[in-house]
Amino acid sequence: MSLIQEEHIDCPWCGEPFSITIDTSAGSHEYIEDCTVCCRPILIVVDCEPGQLSSVEIQRP
Repeated sequence: MSLIQEEHIDCPWCGEPFSITIDTSAGSHEYIEDCTVCCRPILIVVDCEPGQLSSVEIQRP
């Protein structure tokens, strides 16, 4: 079981797709990550248990 999961998302600002890595060992959490294309901030809300990713929501902060 891998605690690190890769997720593909689309930037809510520019619409470009890119990949993020999520550490499921941290449990459910939220954090801000910049888009790799337009550099604007994205709020990422993660619902997970160790090794299992339930959902990922992205939105403008």
